Amino acid sequence: QVQLVESGGGLVEPGGSVRLSCAASGIIFGAYVMGWYRQAPGEQREFVARIRFGLSTDYSDSVKGRFTISRDNARNTVYLQMNSLKPEDTAVYYCTAWAGPRAEYWGQGTQVTVSS
Repeated sequence: QVQLVESGGGLVEPGGSVRLSCAASGIIFGAYVMGWYRQAPGEQREFVARIRFGLSTDYSDSVKGRFTISRDNARNTVYLQMNSLKPEDTAVYYCTAWAGPRAEYWGQGTQVTVSS
């Protein structure tokens, strides 16, 4: 049974930082591209960042330079370090694991709220 369990969300002030974690089980972690998406209230889910086993990364333009994705293959965990947070970063953040169209999994999401 595949599980992706996110943690680390919460309330943070504008300009602050938070680190999200996603622990994966039930998959061969190294075979998967790991990523983060987010969904704000009333909005569609959008891509945030992804990281491949070889550690190459992609970011959306809206978070480039502020967010950093990383992975610890020994711990089957992917992280999202979020700095210089803005109110528009408020969303539910979802962890994903992808190894092809029939091997795609999602976590349950963790809420990040940026507000003073």
